[in-house]
Parts: sequence; C-alpha cells; structure tokens
Amino acid sequence: MTPPAADDTEHNPLTTKDGWRRFALDALTCPTLFPAKEFKDLSDDARLAYNEPRLDYHARLAVVATPTVRSVFTTGRRLVLLNRHQISGRRGLIVTGQAGTGKTTAITQLGRNHELLVRQRLGPAAEGRLPVVYVTVPPGATPKMLAIEFARFLGLPIVRGETQTSITNAVCDLLIRMRVELALVDEIHNLNLATRAGAEASDQLKYLSERIPATFVLAGIDVAGSGLFNGIRGQQIASRYTVTETEPFAYGTAAQRQDWRSLIASLEDTLQLHRHKPGSLVKLDSYLHERTDGAIGSLSQLIRGAASEAIISGSEAITRKTLEAIEVDQAAEAARAERRKTRRPPRRRTPDADAA
Repeated sequence: MTPPAADDTEHNPLTTKDGWRRFALDALTCPTLFPAKEFKDLSDDARLAYNEPRLDYHARLAVVATPTVRSVFTTGRRLVLLNRHQISGRRGLIVTGQAGTGKTTAITQLGRNHELLVRQRLGPAAEGRLPVVYVTVPPGATPKMLAIEFARFLGLPIVRGETQTSITNAVCDLLIRMRVELALVDEIHNLNLATRAGAEASDQLKYLSERIPATFVLAGIDVAGSGLFNGIRGQQIASRYTVTETEPFAYGTAAQRQDWRSLIASLEDTLQLHRHKPGSLVKLDSYLHERTDGAIGSLSQLIRGAASEAIISGSEAITRKTLEAIEVDQAAEAARAERRKTRRPPRRRTPDADAA
C-alpha cells in the first residue's frame, strides 16, 4: 500500500509561489529557554526533543537590519510608491557588490516587508493578489529561459515546444491580473551581454519590466563589471535604475569598528543558549572580522554554525574555541590565510640591543 503523498510545501524554494509565501508569512518563532534546573534534569530523549526547535531556530536566525538592508528597503519602498501610477518608464533598483555582502538578503527582506505591508493594508482583499515575485537568472540565460523562470514561480505548466512569445504573454497576463507590485530578479550577473543570447535576455527583461506594472529590483555580483551598463542596451538600463552597492564591513576606523561590533551584538542578542555570556562575542570583534573578512554572509554562517555546535556538544556557549572548529566559505578562509602570510614576524631583540 502506497502512503499518501506528504505536503512538501516546506521545501519549496523562494523561486516558487508557495515557497515565497511561506518565507514571507511564516514568522520565526523564538524558542523559550527552560530554567537552569529543569534543563539540567532533562532525560536524553527529552533533551533531544527540546534541542530540535533551538537547532532549527539557530539555523535560520533572525535577519539583522544592516545598513544595506535598511538602504535597500528605503529606496525600494520609495520606488514602489513613485511607480504606482506610472504607465511607462518605471524606475528600478540594482543591488550589486561582492559575494557574501547581503544582496539576496536585502532584496528578499524588501520583498517580504512589502508583502506584509500590502496584506496589512488590504486585509481580506489581499487574497488572490501576488504582491511580489522572486526569480533568479539561470546561467547562460536566454529570453525563453527567463520567461520560464517567471512561469515556474507562478506554477504555470510549460508545454513542450511552447514558444517564447506564448510563455511571455501568459506570464505577463497572469501577473497583471494578480496585481504584482514588486519583481525581484536575482543573480543578474548571469546575463552575459557579450553573447547574443545574453543581450537578447537583457532585452527580454526590459520588455517584461515594460509589460508588467511593477517595480523591478535586480541583484548580482559586480553588475558594472559584468558589462550590464555597456553599449546602447546598458545605457537604457543605467537611465532607468538606481544602484545600491554592498560592501564587506570595514574595520579601519573607530566608527567602522563600532558598526561591526553593533552587528555582532545584534546577532548575539538573538542567541538562545543556556551558558553563553552576553557580550562575549562582541569582545571577539577583531577575531570575527579576521575570520569573515567583514562579510555578513560569512559572519552569519560562522555564528549559526557555532550556536548549533554549542547545542549539540552540550557546552551551551560560543567561545573562540567553538568558533575555531567551524569552517566558513572558501573566500573568507582564503582572505584570512592571505592576511596571515603578509603579516611581518615580530622583530627579535639582539643581545647587543638589550645591553644597550
């Protein structure tokens, strides 16, 4: 006997309507810590059951309102309002920068906040609407591939042999009917304008932004360096889009170091560990910057990994030793290794110098 199919909507990616809705509407629940004695007296089975929600919580961990997140939300929200009654020539936003500097987090948080605002403003009338659509540009994208990504988000069936025009028309008609207001297009660096297919995909994106009455927000790595603003096509994009650049957190000045500490403190405040001393991560600010090269993505991975390890090991605290056991992405590890190689060894004092 075949068991009934389980509801697998929990595992739908953000690039699907169901996955996006779950991301936008499901609030992260902070688990309640047991009193110390009650926690100590837990049986092994009870401790496993108690730890599971905490592991899930730290794997997700609340998003911190970094300067990038705040800037993208402010600019994006303003553009949505300005475009609300525009018939053509709508303005958009491009978020660009190095990998791991929070581009995807920033635009998805913009989308989530916008969806919640729309549903709060309209109440029951928001049912049947789709305020936000989120897609990623596939490698080597063609115009048809781009249209299929929008269709996949909407759950539109794609018939073998269906033309680019018919898919595009179906996507545009449905998004207009569902009153989409914000279109988030990630991994925009996959558009290679040096190729014919990439240039035509760029034209397709421009066409979609004209047909669909929504504010388009694009995100990608080093967008200017990828050639998106080059030539006539690039000039058209540059004239329509505001650009927000993301960067790793710097650590050179007192103000920069304070910004970094504030970020660490915000992440530390979200931890749900029994023996972690508040402020102990902030005291490791220099070490954490060295480990992550100031990238918010690497810092989040490091702290979330250390929190999970603290729960599994039973230490219930994040220390430098815990952090050393957690590997982060190769870019951060390579940057750390390079800094270590370029450091000068301490100058040894000679006996003659001591005598002098």
